Formats: sequence, structure tokens, C-alpha cells
Amino acid sequence: MEIMDAAAPTHVAHRDNHTHRDVNGGWLRPAVFGAMDGLVSNVALMTGAAGGALSQQAIIITGLAGLAAGAFSMAAGEYTSVASQRELVQAELDIERAELRKHPKDELQELAALYVSRGVEPALARQVAEQLSKDPEQALEIHAREELGIDPSDLPSPAVAAVSSFGSFALGALTPVLPYLLGASAIWPAVLFALVGLFVCGAVVARVTARSWWFSGLRQLALGGAAAGVTYVLGALFGTVVG
Repeated sequence: MEIMDAAAPTHVAHRDNHTHRDVNGGWLRPAVFGAMDGLVSNVALMTGAAGGALSQQAIIITGLAGLAAGAFSMAAGEYTSVASQRELVQAELDIERAELRKHPKDELQELAALYVSRGVEPALARQVAEQLSKDPEQALEIHAREELGIDPSDLPSPAVAAVSSFGSFALGALTPVLPYLLGASAIWPAVLFALVGLFVCGAVVARVTARSWWFSGLRQLALGGAAAGVTYVLGALFGTVVG
């Protein structure tokens, strides 16, 4: 029976095709949510203003104000959220680091028992746990992955999340405003731009998530269109009542 050499080089085809995308949400999640939120919220604001029969200037101001307020709000929210998450993880890592320092034998037995529960023979599990526990930082990383389900060396960055969120929201929110800035005098070009943008965003996201591009695009199109339609009707009703 041929035994594979652990030091043998990885097969080229396997090495080239066996790569994984970043799924930790460092930039992708805030960028996606920012763009979608910018498109949906701003076109909804503008259609609501149009439904209330506001002037062209008022609709443009509404769109630009929604862009600025939403972008800063998204950036601040993402920064606070990710920073709080990192602080929580760091606190848990400090607890685990202290346990490794105070009770190294108990932590070693705990790691060995975990490998045994996964089908490793007890003697081999003990040997592996001892080998991995020789380096304190490596031991901490392994315990964090096994017990907390996190990788201490690959935590999302608050700054990256905030910048991604700010930029993508601003870009998304700018889309329905562009037709007015280019001289449009009716709401329908803004809605058309926003719907096209929603479909494109959904299709692009599908490239990352392995979803069908048309399904993802149509889903975002339907959600954004529904939001714009509802706010237009509400704006018309409010405009009638206030007027």
C-alpha cells in the first residue's frame, strides 16, 4: 500500500483550483450592504419626495442629503460594530491565554479530548496535543479555533469595514441622483438608473457567492422596486394630506 509523503509537493491542478474566497466579512459584507442600502434608501427617499409633488430642486437636495447622511451613518455603524466584535474576541482570547498559563495540563487534556471526540486514537490525540502546545501562541490559536471558532490572525478591520461601507453607500446613493445632476426633470430616469444598479449589484454579488447571477440580480431588483413603489405611494398620500 503506497503511503503519501507528507512533504511531497501539492499537485499543480489541485493547488491552482483549491483556493477559497475571503468569507470573514472584512470588506465584502459592508461593501455589499452599503451599495444595496445606498441604492434602495436613496431612491426610496427621492420617489417619496417626487410622490409628494416636491420641486426638482427639493428632490435633488433630498438625494444628496440622503447620500451624505447615509454614508456617514453606515461608516460609523460598521466601525463601531466591527470594533466591538474585535474587542469581544480579544477579551475571550485574553481569558483563554490566562487559562493556558494557569492550567496548561488541563488545557492540554481538553485539546486531546477534543481530538478524541473527532475520531483520533487517545494516544495519538495526546501526542498531537502535546506537540501543538509547545508554542504558547500556537496553542492559543488552536484553542481559539477549536473552542471559539475564530482565527485570531484573521479578524476583520474596523477601518476597512468603515471605508468600504462609506464608499459603497455613497456610490449606490449617487446612482439615482445622477440623472437629475445631468439635467433630468422627472423621477423615472432616477428610478431606472437605480433599478439597473440594483440588478448589476445583485449580479456582481452572485459572482462571489456562487449564486445564479440572474436570480441574485432579479431579487435585488424586486426588493428595490418594491421599496421605491411603496414610498412613492406614501409620499403621494402624505403630500395630499399636508397639502
